[in-house]
Amino acid sequence: MKKAISTTKAPAAIGPYSQAIKVGNLVYTSGQIPIDPATGNFVEGGIKEQTRQSLTNVKAILEEAGLTMGNVVKTTVFMADMADFADMNAVYAEFFTEPYPARSAVAVKTLPKGALVEIEVVAEIV
Repeated sequence: MKKAISTTKAPAAIGPYSQAIKVGNLVYTSGQIPIDPATGNFVEGGIKEQTRQSLTNVKAILEEAGLTMGNVVKTTVFMADMADFADMNAVYAEFFTEPYPARSAVAVKTLPKGALVEIEVVAEIV
């Protein structure tokens, strides 16, 4: 049985999807773009600030499910420009410790609302 997870500490869904879904012992988050839930706007700055906000949104959703970033087993990072990879990676490293989750990072043509980055995760309930 699947259960939707929702929090006001992350941006509300802007379409017909859930912030996250819990099924079995896994939580799947929807991709999080760098919207500050307090303002409804993108955070100011470039890839570093946008990565930090996207991961802060992921963290808030996981906390609503009773989890931490330490429960994350897989991430997918979508980027508008792979030239931003090193800066994204530097901020990403602030949110995770060893053993690091598996990760895919891909460049895409465009992201919702013109974001520079979007991040989704899969976390395990242990």
